[in-house]
Amino acid sequence: MELINNTTKTLKDDLSVEIKQGSKVSIAVACFSIYAFQELKAQLSQIDELRFIFTSPTFVTEKAKKEKREFYIPRLTRERSLYGTEFEIKLRNELTQKAIARECAEWIRQKVTFKSNVSDKSIQGQIVVDGVGYTPIDNFTTIELGCENGNVISTTIVKDESLARTLLANFNEIWNDSKVLQVVTDEVIDSITAAYNENSPDFIYFVTLYNIFNEFLEDVSEDVLPNEATGFKESKIWGMLYNFQRDAALAIINNAVELQEKFSSEYLSKQIELMLKMQSENPTDAIGKAKELIESCCKTILNSRKIAWDKNWDVGQLTGETLKILKLMPKDIPEDAPAAAEMKALLGNLRAIATNVAALRNHYGSGHGKSADYKGLSPRHAKLAVGSSITLVEFLWETHLDRPQGK
Repeated sequence: MELINNTTKTLKDDLSVEIKQGSKVSIAVACFSIYAFQELKAQLSQIDELRFIFTSPTFVTEKAKKEKREFYIPRLTRERSLYGTEFEIKLRNELTQKAIARECAEWIRQKVTFKSNVSDKSIQGQIVVDGVGYTPIDNFTTIELGCENGNVISTTIVKDESLARTLLANFNEIWNDSKVLQVVTDEVIDSITAAYNENSPDFIYFVTLYNIFNEFLEDVSEDVLPNEATGFKESKIWGMLYNFQRDAALAIINNAVELQEKFSSEYLSKQIELMLKMQSENPTDAIGKAKELIESCCKTILNSRKIAWDKNWDVGQLTGETLKILKLMPKDIPEDAPAAAEMKALLGNLRAIATNVAALRNHYGSGHGKSADYKGLSPRHAKLAVGSSITLVEFLWETHLDRPQGK
């Protein structure tokens, strides 16, 4: 029996001697790193075969259910360790991953079989090379080999030839039990291959977005989806979208519905009441609230009438588009209408109300940071901004309700 501490003698040094031409290697650990393969590439390239067991579920086909997601996260960590663990970041920064991954994938195709534990049984971490056994072994990484520093204060690995027979017998028993293990060789190869395949920038973008949002996408249910009776899922554009784009579209539709449900005559009354109270108690916040109310009203009207608007539009542009859709532009007043000139003049000033309220907010309202010696507008100025915005919003909203779409 011999003890390996990865200080005076490393596991890599010992395996480099024991692994020979035609060796048969059996490994049972939690994760596999291509950088560990790189450290022993010369020896591993000569072996006859390597059998590898992931001691915890890794690369298995059945995904964890939501209520068991806390166990699913460590599985993702084990799978991603193929490209290096958090302690192998220095190796990843050397930008040799692509070449190493290509060599490792080819070696696996020729000599390795991977299986994963799919049961709730515990499997002891170990390495057996021909007639020599090593235990306990946690991972097949450069840290476990003693090439890099990890977060373990001390390491004690037992090397024993007499123990090897017992370790190998236990390994063989587990290896042949299909109820305990699932073959995942193809999944491992596919994952490693992804590290060196040439991919277009848009594909990388799609994959990045998916990995960011996939946990949230699993939570989407029919209860939060928009009404499909409108036929939007039968449109040509819908059929051209990627899945993540469809999810984004559904989210946008939901937001529009939420905004329309929120903005109502009752909501308008409450906001007006709030602004009237704020104009004396907190004039600067009242000005900011006035501008926000105009924005919300215009966006709700445009969404309700299925009119596209740009998220970068300012309140003046939103108001202008709303006036146009509601046919409240000066040009919409017939020349022979009573008091046509006066009506045209009034309508021409409606957009100016929104623009000027926004300008007041930018200079004096709550929307931007102010210096310590800043003095806000007096309540009378706030009353002017609030009164103007109320007049505009009530006129737009009542016109929207009185004029059904298309009229």
